[in-house]
Amino acid sequence: MVIVKMRLLAIDTSTSVAGVCILENNKVLAELNINNDKKTHSQKLLPSIDNLMNEFGFKVSDFDVFAAVKGPGSFTGLRIGITTIKTFAYVYNKPIVGVPTLDVLAYNFPFVDKLVCPIIDARNSQVYTAIYKNNGTLGRITDFLGIHVEELVQLLINYNEDVIFVGDGIDSNIEFLKENLNNKCYFATDNLKYQKASSVAVLANNMFIDGLIEDSMSLKPFYLRKSQAERIRDEKFKE
Repeated sequence: MVIVKMRLLAIDTSTSVAGVCILENNKVLAELNINNDKKTHSQKLLPSIDNLMNEFGFKVSDFDVFAAVKGPGSFTGLRIGITTIKTFAYVYNKPIVGVPTLDVLAYNFPFVDKLVCPIIDARNSQVYTAIYKNNGTLGRITDFLGIHVEELVQLLINYNEDVIFVGDGIDSNIEFLKENLNNKCYFATDNLKYQKASSVAVLANNMFIDGLIEDSMSLKPFYLRKSQAERIRDEKFKE
């Protein structure tokens, strides 16, 4: 394992979970994950960052790299997290790493001998998803997808392998998945269902080592599909 001496702040606001993690020299010092629908990310994120930094006496300027989950996920949530990290990076002229949400979720199960399928609820029986497999290391074997859950099921049937699902899309689709995949599907328990800020930090650390960095100008949210407002607008222009 390559160890790069640096201090990294990672955040995630891509779904209902708000996460913050501090990593130093490949070691996770602390993380905080909050799944509280009664508060917005704008209410949860900055106090969480302050709490972790105060625990170690750190300031924002003490970090060498900033990382954020870049999507897919909540349109508003992604903008909050990415804007926060871009502001930090711009003020202190530091690099950014943007981590895909689905990679973070899949990383909850890096060593299983089943397919790993993160699913993020995109409403109306749609999910953001991808399929991962461990061939020595966990890797993605499909594109990032925004599809109907029926299409996902057909895709998995074609693979004809056991699959473990992870992500908030489990809740609204579990019965359909069980019915159509029978004994080939498994579901993450609550402690592993949601993305973890420490996974964001570890993946960002690896990406930084591989040179996959961005800056405050280049990092943009990765949406996979247009927002509902944009889709409504496009439909109006068709009329």
